[in-house]
Amino acid sequence: MNAHEATLPPVRGLVDRDGRLIEADQRLHDLNARAGGRLGATVAVPQIATIARLAQRLGILVARGIVAADGERDIELWVRAEPTDGGVSLGITGWRSRPEWDAPETVDTREADFAAIDADWSWETDSALRLTFLSPKAGPRHGFDGDAMLGSPLTRLFALGEDRVGGFPILGGLAMHEHFDDQPATLRPTGEQVRLEARPLIDKRGGFAGFRGAVTVQVATPEPAPRTDATIAFAARLDAALRAPLGRIIANADSINAQSEGPLRQDYADYAADIASAGRHLMGLVDDLVDLQAIERPDFSVASEALDLADIARRAAGLLSVRAAEAKVRIDRPATGELLPATGEFRRALQVLVNLIGNAVRYSPREGMVWVRAERDGAFAAIIVADQGKGIALADQTRIFEKFERVDPREPGGSGLGLYIARRLARAMGGDVTVDSAPGQGARFVFTLPYRG
Repeated sequence: MNAHEATLPPVRGLVDRDGRLIEADQRLHDLNARAGGRLGATVAVPQIATIARLAQRLGILVARGIVAADGERDIELWVRAEPTDGGVSLGITGWRSRPEWDAPETVDTREADFAAIDADWSWETDSALRLTFLSPKAGPRHGFDGDAMLGSPLTRLFALGEDRVGGFPILGGLAMHEHFDDQPATLRPTGEQVRLEARPLIDKRGGFAGFRGAVTVQVATPEPAPRTDATIAFAARLDAALRAPLGRIIANADSINAQSEGPLRQDYADYAADIASAGRHLMGLVDDLVDLQAIERPDFSVASEALDLADIARRAAGLLSVRAAEAKVRIDRPATGELLPATGEFRRALQVLVNLIGNAVRYSPREGMVWVRAERDGAFAAIIVADQGKGIALADQTRIFEKFERVDPREPGGSGLGLYIARRLARAMGGDVTVDSAPGQGARFVFTLPYRG
């Protein structure tokens, strides 16, 4: 496909009221056929079918750019769908092959990406931030085995730190799939202070494939600048920029997966389910980041309310009942009518317990049980959340309450912020979150608040 094809006259087509392609110029006919369709049948290119249904349902002209699969490549199209008496008239222009990302084949190519900056060495990750490449000179220079690090989370090599306004540049890059720089970090094997920067890698389908980054070792650690209200602005911008579009992505993907607009090939419905799941994961990350910015502000405070901690535990378990049922895990919650008076903030106490019970469900085996118990412990009211998971080694029981740390980063899970936020919230309310566990014996988390006699 040549560049001049984008200037050719629009390719025409007609979709009837039942979503069937009844007329098509040759190029549209061929594209539809390669997608498994034919004249007289439902449009087989899902993006075009969706735009046609939307135009018909709204009764207005809809024009959108799309990326559609065409055999082994992707093509960019501009689709104009206009309702008519007989259905929807299509006019399609563009027809550009989407540029493919070619992975670098040599170390020299990787290193050349950062030749323009004064970096000490380079690294690369996949979309889950697992290390896939380290400069050969990095390990010997800093006393670690570079080959052994491959496949590990980025945070196993680097302990990430806040920048001068309390933010984490890497999280903005991850959320928006864009370049970031000036990310403070500590090289775990040596304790050296470094700065990270990276640009995103894009796969052949235009999706995020990870980061290619550089490390600059800091000669001296500058004094941190005082925190300002930029922290508040960061949280507000992040929330406003991501929450609404993510909500629309999740809602539309769920609608496609449910096939609410009509039958769809199962693999496309499954893709939509994956998109919705990824959207929810990212929405959870946004929530965690906004909470993180809030709790680390100098003026952060919580309300002091009269609570029934047993009732809050029952509510948290109820909110997680669907997730537990899908995982084949049973939650044994405090009995109806059981009371545990305490003092704290209702919303924050519920947030802590949703995190603890959610983690217990996530790490429980199928057909497992999560126990949620309410009891008084001297001057404190305590909710105990116990699971039948694989447990937590003693050496990890302090680490899991740090930012961006998880028991096993290779397992699917959250952002590594949940327990850090939960403990900070509990302590802000005058209580705490602690853990008691051993490998192979499950985990027992205890959430305490001041007892209200």
